[in-house]
Amino acid sequence: MNISQIIPDSFLSRQNDILLAVSILSVLGTFAVILGGIWDSASHALKVPDSFWTIQHVTVYLGVTIVALSTAFGTMISIKNKKIVIGITMLMIGSVMQLGGGYLDYNFHEIYGIDGLVTASHLTIESGLVLTSIGGFLTLSKFDYNKTKKIVPLAIVNVLFSITWIGFNLSLLIGATMLCIPVYELFSSGCSVM
Repeated sequence: MNISQIIPDSFLSRQNDILLAVSILSVLGTFAVILGGIWDSASHALKVPDSFWTIQHVTVYLGVTIVALSTAFGTMISIKNKKIVIGITMLMIGSVMQLGGGYLDYNFHEIYGIDGLVTASHLTIESGLVLTSIGGFLTLSKFDYNKTKKIVPLAIVNVLFSITWIGFNLSLLIGATMLCIPVYELFSSGCSVM
């Protein structure tokens, strides 16, 4: 049985509108992840106690969930629409990486309480963030610019912020001690590379 036999024809005729909504939700979800991450960093600067179940982490994983659910829905529809397969694939892989990294981050917090800035879980989440931001931009780029012109700048910001974020953290791996000293006060858990 093929998907077009399960889904009514009227639904499939609105396929482009639905895929556009999926793309927009993916960009907004990715933006929520970035905002949650910035909020989490600001909380460290304010010396707010850190645990996994802070509102900042919930914001991050709510954004990831929005991306994952919209992408799963988009995957079912994009079977017939080959123009956005690469973007949807990047969104799906990025979402899985972020959810998997979130599970590792949860375990890290449960074992150690707080975590360092550069951990395997954070790098997995940030790599997934780069993929979802690029995937969201790619899916949006396949639609008429007149329909997407208000959300495209946000997609571009997502790509720039996510690449900058992981670039900063990867630079800490290279020069951890020298680069962590000025950053140490910002993160109450320290700028440790674990």
